[in-house]
Amino acid sequence: MHIKKGDNVVVLAGKDKGKTGKVTKAMPKDGMVIVEGMNMAKKHQKPTKQGQKGQVIEKSMPMNVSKLAKKA
Repeated sequence: MHIKKGDNVVVLAGKDKGKTGKVTKAMPKDGMVIVEGMNMAKKHQKPTKQGQKGQVIEKSMPMNVSKLAKKA
């Protein structure tokens, strides 16, 4: 895999096309990476303690490496 953790990348395809970001996690076995602030999805989170409210959080989801290019 040509992209590693800490690399700056440009998104070539998808809803975030043209945006740049930093790789926070690389998963070479799956050919996927997580880029900071890209491919965001809303996740419903249950309350962890009694009396606490549930919430909706935004989370960066994995992207395929083929949709990314290293930024010089």
